[in-house]
This record gives sequence, C-alpha cells and structure tokens, in this order.
Amino acid sequence: MNVERGRLGQSPLTVDACLLLAAQWHSEDMAANSYMDHVSLDGRTMTDRATASGYRYRMLGENVAAGQNSPAEVMDGWMNSPGHRRNILNGEFTQIGVGYARGGSYGIYWTQVFGTPA
Repeated sequence: MNVERGRLGQSPLTVDACLLLAAQWHSEDMAANSYMDHVSLDGRTMTDRATASGYRYRMLGENVAAGQNSPAEVMDGWMNSPGHRRNILNGEFTQIGVGYARGGSYGIYWTQVFGTPA
C-alpha cells in the first residue's frame, strides 16, 4: 500500500494499534457471521469500532473485502476499485490498521481502517 502511495508522492501510512484492533475486530466479526459489509450485523459502523478501540480521530476511512487468497490479490482488487483506491491514496490519512480473518462463506475477510488522529 505504501508503495502505491509513494508512486503518487504521498507519505507512507504508519500502523496504529487502535486501528489494528478495530480492523481485526471487523474482519473476525465478518468471518464469524458470514457477511461482508462496512456495517456490522448489530449495526456498528467503522466510527463505532474505531471509537471502541480507543482511537481519537479527525478523519476515518475503511476498505473491506472477502474471498481474495493473498494480500497481493486483495490490494489488486482495491486498487482497481475507485472508492477503495481513493482511500488508499488519500494524502490526508496518516495511519492505518489492517485486519484479516479466516472463516465464513467467503473463506477470508480483509479490513483496512485509515485514520487521521484528532
């Protein structure tokens, strides 16, 4: 991801522990409950998950995917999707957390949560 950002002159994202937790929770929830969406089946949103993880933000974004078998495959899919690509290349985001879980009907679930701290 930072390679893609670097190609456009964007600064690399740094990993944030709270965003890691929020992304991992969401990937695990999607795998456990066999769905893929930005909103959890119980109604929680990306902002709910980030806040619950302790992240204080000015700006957030999220990419989710399911079924891809490798990080390269999921990144290729995201980079070929205008909305996902926009999140990855958004120069206002400075931090990221990534989640990955196996299970559910898709087999593999991926989450990226992008943030800019408050």
